[in-house]
Amino acid sequence: MAGHSKFANIKHRKDRQDKARGKIFTKLGREIAVAVKAGGADPASNFRLKEVVFKCKAANMPNDNIDRSIKKAAGDLGAVNYEAVTYEGYGPNGVAVIVNALTDNKTRTAANVRNAFTKGGGNMGAVGCVSFSFDERGVILVTKESAEEKNLDEETLMLTALDAGALDFSAETEGYEIITTPEDFSAVHQALEDVGLTMESAEVTMLPQTYTQLTEADDLKKMNKLLDLLDDDDDVQDVYHNWEE
Repeated sequence: MAGHSKFANIKHRKDRQDKARGKIFTKLGREIAVAVKAGGADPASNFRLKEVVFKCKAANMPNDNIDRSIKKAAGDLGAVNYEAVTYEGYGPNGVAVIVNALTDNKTRTAANVRNAFTKGGGNMGAVGCVSFSFDERGVILVTKESAEEKNLDEETLMLTALDAGALDFSAETEGYEIITTPEDFSAVHQALEDVGLTMESAEVTMLPQTYTQLTEADDLKKMNKLLDLLDDDDDVQDVYHNWEE
């Protein structure tokens, strides 16, 4: 994974979010609803909800909005009928793309995602056509400033993460990257919280095994269009790809 700065990717994604904050809040509200239905309205006992709340704060969603979304979901459980669906396909020059969605109408969502692939110079394939080239992993990013505030040097931070079950620990220019299995993600996340660390990002994601470069101007334009169309779709929650941006 050398050369692929996760901190840079986080900044790029936040830039996209800033352009459509209302839509981001709508998507996060949907994630809150699903998490509350699955495990209750208390983030302390519902780690899935705790993860979503972390994502909300990372996207600068106001605390009042978060609290209202949780209370609304808790009081309206019968109306939460979102279904998780995954789509896979290819962007320009064979870029592998995975799309996760939460929807109450799979026909509508599938049509919209297919349209995004087509307009973005790619095509939607069968489930499994690209996911084999990704690894599902927990990725936690900690800035050096956050570690320094708690007087944690690199070795202490590494041992804390590895003792809690982390797979890998690496130092980047901006901070530290901690990789976990999906199963150990919550334990490692909790261990870092227990020592007072503020995390820049923490999520279970799909990491590409290899990356694809785009050098033609037309391919770059189409790939950005594909991502923009998917970002604009309220049903789409997460998009993973192996484009080396």
